[in-house]
Amino acid sequence: MPTAVGHRPAPVAAARPAPSPRADSASAREAAVAPPGGRSTLRRMTERVVVAGAVYDRGRLLAARRSAPEELAGRWELPGGKLEPGERPEEALVRELREELGVETEPLARIPGSWPLKPGYVLQVWTARLVSGEPRPLEDHDALRWLGPDETDTVDWLDQDRPAVAEAARLLRDSLAETRPEESGESRESRRPPE
Repeated sequence: MPTAVGHRPAPVAAARPAPSPRADSASAREAAVAPPGGRSTLRRMTERVVVAGAVYDRGRLLAARRSAPEELAGRWELPGGKLEPGERPEEALVRELREELGVETEPLARIPGSWPLKPGYVLQVWTARLVSGEPRPLEDHDALRWLGPDETDTVDWLDQDRPAVAEAARLLRDSLAETRPEESGESRESRRPPE
């Protein structure tokens, strides 16, 4: 059963180190294209990045239920928003979570992958640790829920969030499995089956 908002767990293991700020910081990316004559030219892609946070706290993942726009209302997402010009994704994530939830967070690592949204937009997701504040649905959401790693299928996620949620839940399960022996005083070796 989902738990109430407001407790803090140990940090979750990172998916991988965050990319360098220059690698993913622009909302439009440049790509080299070789025309038929073989000369390279630069083509500007117009995808705008939307960042979302897989926010972890006390072994749980934060889910936010959309209240707007109408076509998304009632479905759940990882909270976040659009990257502004000149802003690094990690900075955008911290800003968006402060604006939408009233919390301070620390981005940990990017979850591999990008997911198309409406035309011209792509979703990128970072794991993030809750640093301070109590999450509240301030903008675009009407409810929040903390979910354990095995409870993520109890809400109706937006389709584009599902792959990142699955990976975030896997990372959370792995992190909990690594910390449980130490918390109980049991060593990893004592949990191994006899040979």
